[in-house]
Amino acid sequence: MLGIIGGTGFESVPKFEITRKQAVDTPYGKPSSALYYATLNGNPSIVLSRHGTGPRIMPHQINYRANIYALHDQGVTDVIAIAAVGGITRRFISGSLSLPDQIIDYTWGREHTFFDNTVNFNIPTKDLGHVEFAYPYDLHLRESILKCAKNAGQPIIDHGVYGVTQGPRFETAAEIDRMDRDGADMVGMTAMPEAALARELGMSYATLAMVVNPAAGRSNEAISMAGIRQILEKTTNKVYQMLLAFHSIR
Repeated sequence: MLGIIGGTGFESVPKFEITRKQAVDTPYGKPSSALYYATLNGNPSIVLSRHGTGPRIMPHQINYRANIYALHDQGVTDVIAIAAVGGITRRFISGSLSLPDQIIDYTWGREHTFFDNTVNFNIPTKDLGHVEFAYPYDLHLRESILKCAKNAGQPIIDHGVYGVTQGPRFETAAEIDRMDRDGADMVGMTAMPEAALARELGMSYATLAMVVNPAAGRSNEAISMAGIRQILEKTTNKVYQMLLAFHSIR
């Protein structure tokens, strides 16, 4: 079953056919939102809002373990995570869609693993918590999304390094320069520990990133939420169309 984690711009699911809504609890507490059981062209999926559907949950306060566990517990095997990011390198211009293939994690203090001996349950990976993570995004799921983009006629940037910062503030220009030197192409606040937690539970995971602003210092204009919302309005429909195309080839 497909799970969709909606990020900024996807707090609601108005274009999906919702069959039911279910509030759930997990050994790690409550997830960010209820689970929305949806059908897209007759195909079942579960949608979860990363930032919640009421007061917005900030990136550093998200209960990532509860979110991933809740989806896994309901039978989700493949996760497409929607994320709004800032563009660092030249190709990643505002309004573009991207499918990153690597991560650099700059976050700190987040509950980042299921292997902490606080909850006793069956985790598919047995090797003392040392999951293989050289390639954090699932190859086959990425290939499926790329095919969907082609079928939907949506240009998408293949590959790219997602630098994950703590938030909730935006970065300084010097921090972005450092991330550029490190090899990051885009910057966001939510890919970790989300991707690693999905790997620990044996779930396929990929990020579909919407570039909604130039990163700090990459434009003469200051980053503003008003400007981000304008870009989101132009890009969210592209993602919906791609998700519909994804279901058509599964």
